[in-house]
Amino acid sequence: MIAPAPGDPVGELRARIAACTLCAAHLPLGPRPIARFSATARILIIGQAPGTKVHNSGVPWDDDSGDRLRDWLGIDKATFYDEEKVAQMPMGFCYPGRAAGGDAPPRQECAPQWHDAVLRLLPAERLTLLVGVHAQARYLPHLKRLGLTERVSRFGEDLPFIALPHPAWRSRMWMAKHPWFEADILPSLRDRVHDALAQVIL
Repeated sequence: MIAPAPGDPVGELRARIAACTLCAAHLPLGPRPIARFSATARILIIGQAPGTKVHNSGVPWDDDSGDRLRDWLGIDKATFYDEEKVAQMPMGFCYPGRAAGGDAPPRQECAPQWHDAVLRLLPAERLTLLVGVHAQARYLPHLKRLGLTERVSRFGEDLPFIALPHPAWRSRMWMAKHPWFEADILPSLRDRVHDALAQVIL
């Protein structure tokens, strides 16, 4: 990794995150923190934690879930991975290992350690997408008693936060049961995303 220039707070924070070993003893594949951000990104995606494919590639959302999420947002890969426009800050920066039925939850140490530091460097005016229940539990605590479907159905009521289901393969079954998500939410979501991108000043 190239050392950050003196007085570059974004570069300095990226370097500190990349060197983090806070949860190393609990990570079966070892630490490989994955986060992308800049001082200009007007969209922030807070997901869950990397899976094994993302751990191996080092690229966030580098899997089928990412393809589905990009389709939901109506943006291409080039835009999605342009950290000057879109920031990626999962609840856990490293692959947490397996648990019954899938990947383990994000490590609880990660968000308290790093999230506030990243948020301080992002533009105050931004759109934050809370993808999955873990991100929603932290950033929409007043809706904790609601189910995922109810949180998603409140689209636009809790701005600048927007709650989305996790775009894993299971989301197809959820979408089939809730056709309003594709018919009503996604067009409005794409409009919000494109409006946020239009505010990026490089």
